[in-house]
Amino acid sequence: MTQSPPAEIDIADMTWPPPPYRSPVPPVTGADGVRRFDGVTYATTPGYRPRLLDVQVPAGEGPFPVIVWIHGGGWLDGDRRYPPPTVPADLLHGTVLAAGLALVSVDYRHSLEAPFPAQLHDVKAAIRYVRAFAGDLGIDPDRIGVWGESAGGHLAALAGLVGPDSPQGSALEGTEGVGSGESGVRAVVDWYGVSDLVTLADHPMPAMPGAEFPDPYEALLGGTVAERRDLARAASPVTYAEGSTPPPFLLVHGTHDGLVPYSQSEALAAALESAGGEVTLQPVEGADHIFLGSRDIPAIVEGGVAFLARHLGAGA
Repeated sequence: MTQSPPAEIDIADMTWPPPPYRSPVPPVTGADGVRRFDGVTYATTPGYRPRLLDVQVPAGEGPFPVIVWIHGGGWLDGDRRYPPPTVPADLLHGTVLAAGLALVSVDYRHSLEAPFPAQLHDVKAAIRYVRAFAGDLGIDPDRIGVWGESAGGHLAALAGLVGPDSPQGSALEGTEGVGSGESGVRAVVDWYGVSDLVTLADHPMPAMPGAEFPDPYEALLGGTVAERRDLARAASPVTYAEGSTPPPFLLVHGTHDGLVPYSQSEALAAALESAGGEVTLQPVEGADHIFLGSRDIPAIVEGGVAFLARHLGAGA
């Protein structure tokens, strides 16, 4: 691997306090020609860990369309570097890059660090950062899609639907990192994400291993749905479908999901269709959460990549 030489620092151009993010680090280029920017700080907030992202850019001439990947983990856990255990990272990352798409993998604040909307603020900040530094990263700022699984699917759906003109839009956009600028996206892939926290309150949570594991919905909201009903609505993607102009959505969900019922994706699909949006609901027959029980993981990954490549104009 080769690394670009560090940029010279002009002390005369430095300011205090420094901005709440850092410019991209020099990339490392692998033998495959893929350029990797690892551990880039896209947002800082006093009292919290820095939020990081990784960027992988295909070999060749850009700028490339880009997918922002949002990990799952019940908003309590998870790591930008690792997809769910049913989806090998090499499979996900390799399929994205082979399609001529760049990949940005983001961390965000977990719910016991900060309740909602901190997680959406971070996702929006990551999208603004990618746009602001698109030239340095070799990506096209006008061709950004989002893809998330479980909690990340929920955040991907919100990123696709929430804008400055949405109800409480300015409060949900946040000012983290690159504090202003366009945060919209051109396409969304949502794997088994929550779409309506209010109706989900009637679905009993399955027993989680470990007595200390908190209820993910209460942790996200800072209280029960009954206690935080308005916030639960604000955290629900279905809230923003009506009256919006949604980007194309692909919803993929196991029909036997015991953690997030398949009906959650059905509800979001219906809301998007009612708004006149383009939506594809893809059931994975017999599969549980994270597609447990499915033998079609490579095909599911390839379908998500093909959907995003089509809508982002990969190869154009």
